[in-house]
Amino acid sequence: MASYDIETLHQHILQILLSVDRVCRAHNIRCYLCDGTMLGAVRHGGFIPWDDDADVCMPRLDYERFMHYAPEWLPTPLEARCYETDPTYPGTFGKVIDASTTLVEREHYAYVGGVYIDVFPIDGMPENRFAQRRQLWKYKLYDRLIYLLHRNPYKHGHGVSSWLPLLVRRLFHHKSIQHTLRKSMLKYDFNQCDLCVNYDDGWRGIMPKTCYGKPTPILFEGQELMGVEQADQYLTNTYGDYMTIPPHDNQRQHNFYYLNYNLPYREYQDNRAFVNRDSASR
Repeated sequence: MASYDIETLHQHILQILLSVDRVCRAHNIRCYLCDGTMLGAVRHGGFIPWDDDADVCMPRLDYERFMHYAPEWLPTPLEARCYETDPTYPGTFGKVIDASTTLVEREHYAYVGGVYIDVFPIDGMPENRFAQRRQLWKYKLYDRLIYLLHRNPYKHGHGVSSWLPLLVRRLFHHKSIQHTLRKSMLKYDFNQCDLCVNYDDGWRGIMPKTCYGKPTPILFEGQELMGVEQADQYLTNTYGDYMTIPPHDNQRQHNFYYLNYNLPYREYQDNRAFVNRDSASR
């Protein structure tokens, strides 16, 4: 389990959620609590007790509009980060971060930011199972390449385990991978499809658009946020028997490498030897 005070972290994350909710309502952005955050709202009335992040999602056009105008709309010190607006960003989906804090998710991954919520785009998905399999396979492949490109190649030592990430660094470039991945994700228009997908969820992320429907108020930690319209169908599709609390060994946490609520992430001195600050522009 994580060594940091998760209640304090929850309070920081909640403030980001509330700010994003206000912005989306003001500018008619469809934004939904999703994944574990939607599950927490239904099953716990707020955060899953051991969860240390939060997730929202938006249909693709809303996502891109939000990310484009976020520097204008979001209050200080919040920032939106995604590849579409920052070509050096190493993720396959966006984040809204508190820039007055520092959070390093993994010891062996180069990304440094602040306390955050994840923001996922929702894209169209065809009904043909072969086409679905192809789309998910492409996403998984390019997502893995991006990870290997920004990961410490010597995480598991200097032997055979380092060969693949070193080969990826030699053969691939961040911008070209992101460009190819984005093109694949945009292949099927959300507005023209009956099915949609949160690619990061894989097969369980494919579902009818009606599951999302109209953003629907739901209480989260005593605050009204917007969730999916068909909560039971969405959570059943995503988790199966979602009301059963998993055993202790399956209660997943990130166990972040570094967390500081008082240090702006741009002031963090990253002394990890493997970090190449030019790698993202490759």
